[in-house]
Amino acid sequence: MWAARLEEWRRVAAFLEVKGHSTYEPAQDQQGTLGAGEREQRRREALTRQQGWLARQRDEQDELRTELWLAADVSRRLRSIASRAGLSPEQVLAQLAEHAGMNDDGMVTVEPFLPR
Repeated sequence: MWAARLEEWRRVAAFLEVKGHSTYEPAQDQQGTLGAGEREQRRREALTRQQGWLARQRDEQDELRTELWLAADVSRRLRSIASRAGLSPEQVLAQLAEHAGMNDDGMVTVEPFLPR
């Protein structure tokens, strides 16, 4: 980073010397203006990538991964439901969890729904 800055200052100094200017006017330096635009674009892209990474990190913290062992009869029913819906058993369980709620008595309930 410091080497790039030093190189840019040297380029600006050479530009001023060649043009015979005593002060630097960015509007007269097409190469410098183009370089600054490219740096700003890279900075914006890096910020966008960082924001995406942070969002993924927040989402991953909220995810729940579990291993579930079901009785054979329950497993067969789940596989049958999943097969008829064209889904995997895991997808049906995920949708079941999405539709789960809790009533005023603290009981977990699931309203009827069609797996999609």
